[in-house]
Amino acid sequence: MNFGTSNIIFIAIFLLALSYFIYNVQTLISYLKLAKPENRTNRIWERIKQTITVAFLQSKILRERDAGIIHAGIFWGFLILLFSAANSVFTGFGINHLFNYLGPIFSIITILTDIFCVAIIVAVIWALIRRFITKVKRLQVEGEKLEAALILITIFFIVSALLIENASLIALDGDASWAIRPIAGLISLTIPYNSASIIHDTAYWVHILLILAFMNYLPFSKHLHVLTSVPNVFLSNIGPVNKLSNINFEDETNEKYGVSDVEDFKWKTLLDGYTCTHCGRCTSVCPANITGKILDPREIIIQIRERTMDKMPILLKTKENEHYTPTEEEQDIIDKPFLGEYESIEALWQCTTCGACMQECPVNIEHVPAIVEMRRSLVMMEANFPELLQNTFGNLETNSTPWAFPSSERADWAEGLGINTAAELQEFDVLFWVGCAGSFDDRAKKVSVAFSRIMQKAGVNFAILGTEEQCNGDVARRTGNEYLADMMIKANIETLNQYKFKKVVATCPHCFNTFKNDYPTFGANYDVIHHTQFIMELIKEGKLTLKDNNEYIESLTYHDSCYIGRYNNIYDEPRKTLLSVPGLEIKEVKRSKDKGLCCGAGGGQMFLEETAGKRVNIERTEELLSTGTRTIAVNCPFCMTMISDGVKAKEADVKVKDISEIILDNVE
Repeated sequence: MNFGTSNIIFIAIFLLALSYFIYNVQTLISYLKLAKPENRTNRIWERIKQTITVAFLQSKILRERDAGIIHAGIFWGFLILLFSAANSVFTGFGINHLFNYLGPIFSIITILTDIFCVAIIVAVIWALIRRFITKVKRLQVEGEKLEAALILITIFFIVSALLIENASLIALDGDASWAIRPIAGLISLTIPYNSASIIHDTAYWVHILLILAFMNYLPFSKHLHVLTSVPNVFLSNIGPVNKLSNINFEDETNEKYGVSDVEDFKWKTLLDGYTCTHCGRCTSVCPANITGKILDPREIIIQIRERTMDKMPILLKTKENEHYTPTEEEQDIIDKPFLGEYESIEALWQCTTCGACMQECPVNIEHVPAIVEMRRSLVMMEANFPELLQNTFGNLETNSTPWAFPSSERADWAEGLGINTAAELQEFDVLFWVGCAGSFDDRAKKVSVAFSRIMQKAGVNFAILGTEEQCNGDVARRTGNEYLADMMIKANIETLNQYKFKKVVATCPHCFNTFKNDYPTFGANYDVIHHTQFIMELIKEGKLTLKDNNEYIESLTYHDSCYIGRYNNIYDEPRKTLLSVPGLEIKEVKRSKDKGLCCGAGGGQMFLEETAGKRVNIERTEELLSTGTRTIAVNCPFCMTMISDGVKAKEADVKVKDISEIILDNVE
């Protein structure tokens, strides 16, 4: 152990930097504590698995090839370079070659260090080219270019200095005995022995000072995700995506519903704000943004952090000192409305809740639940929502359906089909949840009939609720009217509890998702299946026999519903159901499966008007029509309406059919 003046200087700098870093981190954590509590430490093993897959293996980053390779190279490189950073710190304390005691393991570490130093340098240059020369659209954010360049150049000098430091150490014959550095070894051949000591010391100080400076810059920059991304992934939601929290309306202490300011969020949402990488992947796949609307999922999260950093320091002062009186300037910040000033209210109402933003986010940020929470405040606290929703809410309250049809007509579609109601049977195998569209929409009623006939042909013992059925609550929930959704969900559960059945089958993905993922949080657990899955089961069990020849379809294209696909990871079963028809071929569009584009109807958009930009359904329909097929297969009544309207608008001679209709046409 060698100790001298340089070590004393290092220790002083290191302790000062470390103290400042710890203070900043503690401050950021204290802001989180001002938000609402939430348990995010359950199901530990699942969280560990999620962290390994998403955070360390970079599975979501690599969904986009070029950017994924760049980031993964830098991330994995920095994991390996942590050994070098730690070694530099120990060296500063006068402890040399500590990791040499690892023997052959240290040899592997040093080889990987050399490789990843070069990989990071290449990745940084590539990233600079993408941002400043090829100018990838999602990276062209006003006011962020200089910071991005600064960070990338800093990373470049950190790893370059490390390579030179190791190379000069080799030139001095002072490297650890187990160290194997092929690239640094080559560089060492260019370093004169007489200059090696000065070069080494210079490179060492550049390396370690840049690391300490970078460490303390992070809490104030958009690169805070370097610290928070792994914890954020670990703490992200396990289970159903876009999971919404319940509200206890019987709790009289509740004075506020939804989120009107950042302290109303759960602490995890504020952590999301810290963790946003500003990469823009969420925005690049947002159907509203793609079609020229102002909704920008990235900006939604960025503004949560902006408000956190503006308001939370003031709230922290008042919490720590009850006698503290905010200054006039601080009071102006407190009084500044979050919804309307930081977050665009118009943008919040453009969200289709498709979940594409969350699917693409490399650090598992939860955009949609945050948007719905803000909608809840607008609806239940301010009555500030699009006028067209007033009719929808009124119909739900009066008719138990979003449309102005009386409940007494809910089962009219089934007249003369020999379909039993639950009240008539009391006990049966399958409850066919028809849904509002399947009960009242003329086109969707044909799907209800087709699926019922399939079940009859297969000898399924099923029933419908008929006039006892009411809206499942999805529309009210996703548009922020949680009070109305709460009433409808509890009423449905009370009705269902009167009957004995084994399984719930729904033709509507929104009904399916709500029963499968929302109802259990209300204490109601059912075996829920989508009709495309159920049809596949009937075919596998031999209860349905398909014709040997396909009479009217040679090929078709298939549109993935967001609430079946992205929400529930069901992509293969609907395709397998279609492909069970002999001779049928599916021509996939570019945006399919987990990269599919929303039809534009979710999140209440079915009952609103698109007044800005291109209509989402037109964007999607054009893509589906580009395959040149004469049939578009769907599995959702909302998608059926939106895609059918798109086909009419494009004046295309193309049929839009539900999967059940295609199967029925091909059943013997």
